[in-house]
Amino acid sequence: MLTVDSPLTPSLANLLLPEYRSNPYAVYRRLRDQDPVYWDAQWGAWVVTGHSEVMTALRDHRFSAEREIMSVDWAPVEQQAMVEPILRAILRQMLFLDPPDHTRLRTLASKAFTPRVVEGMRHHIQTLVDDLLDQVAKGDTVDIIERLAYPLPAIVIAELLGAPEDERDQFKHWSDDFAAFLDGTALTKEQAVAALGSVGEMMAYFHYLIERRRGSSHNDLLQAMITAEEQGDMLSEEELLTKCVLLLAAGHETTTNLIGNGLLALLRHPDQLRMLQDNPALIGSAVHELLRYDSPVQQTGRRAKEDLHLGGKHIAAGQFVTTVLGAANRDPAQFPDPDKLDISRDASRHLAFGYGIHFCLGAPLARLEGAIALNTIVQRFPALQLASDTAQWKESVVFRSLETLPVLLG
Repeated sequence: MLTVDSPLTPSLANLLLPEYRSNPYAVYRRLRDQDPVYWDAQWGAWVVTGHSEVMTALRDHRFSAEREIMSVDWAPVEQQAMVEPILRAILRQMLFLDPPDHTRLRTLASKAFTPRVVEGMRHHIQTLVDDLLDQVAKGDTVDIIERLAYPLPAIVIAELLGAPEDERDQFKHWSDDFAAFLDGTALTKEQAVAALGSVGEMMAYFHYLIERRRGSSHNDLLQAMITAEEQGDMLSEEELLTKCVLLLAAGHETTTNLIGNGLLALLRHPDQLRMLQDNPALIGSAVHELLRYDSPVQQTGRRAKEDLHLGGKHIAAGQFVTTVLGAANRDPAQFPDPDKLDISRDASRHLAFGYGIHFCLGAPLARLEGAIALNTIVQRFPALQLASDTAQWKESVVFRSLETLPVLLG
């Protein structure tokens, strides 16, 4: 088995080893030191770890986000008929589309995430955070993922989509399965089939919800998408359903990770925690720095549509490129002393939400939710501390997600 001090050639595949789960940044550093654009034979792709090189790749139209629909021969014969249409639908989400389809699908949803609309949600989000924290008290030991980091974004995105709040536990199950499928690295065939089954259940749920909403006059994102689908100029029914799935899953995955990872980083750096408690106005720069320091999404992939050069390397048409956002955010060429948490630094050029046309649609909302949640909890519980020295991370190389975060509310 490879170890932390292994002399073997560096590879993203090392992230599959338990000893790297708590700290993938040691792997990233070795890869970047080897070459910021590196052919990783074990991974089967070019691995891009330099900040400028990742930015270049994500904004270059010669790289495609699209994926070919894979054969479903890997699934049990009796389940292939279920798996194939769901897999096809997933790959028609705007996450995996290029222009003009990507532009068409993004245009509609973007209206729900403009700075003006998001800022108008500030008071409501603050009320939600206060209500969630009213349910705990000083002296309690609680799992902050369960009590705050998960329910807050789940409630917000459910409201945007017009879904009942009391369904949020089911949403968590579906969304966790969807995130696990997008990651894919740790799934058995049986788990992959189960994850796709969850996506199918999510689509069926939204089909039911949409049919109930047709002809109504709600003023929310779901109603706007239903109207566009009915007019036939923006969305097909499949696109409507998969957009709901993506918004629900992505709408809370990144925010949950931002709150959890961010609070863990602050608690492990008491000087930075005190700085924020003494100066709450630093929360804007603090959120950017926390996103940089331990990014909720660690990597994303592209495929070269033609022969091209990146970072002095020849990349052949059809080859895959893994852009490692978490590594780019620790690149000393962009962020001096990158392994140091400094909430006063200008980290606004971080790539935690991607870059270019696929920049995360919900980034303004995620930043607002994260800012309110983190500032409120550190001010409300000034002696807040970790209840355990060990953090439990989910088995994923794409998402940086805590299983739990037990804290003592001092």
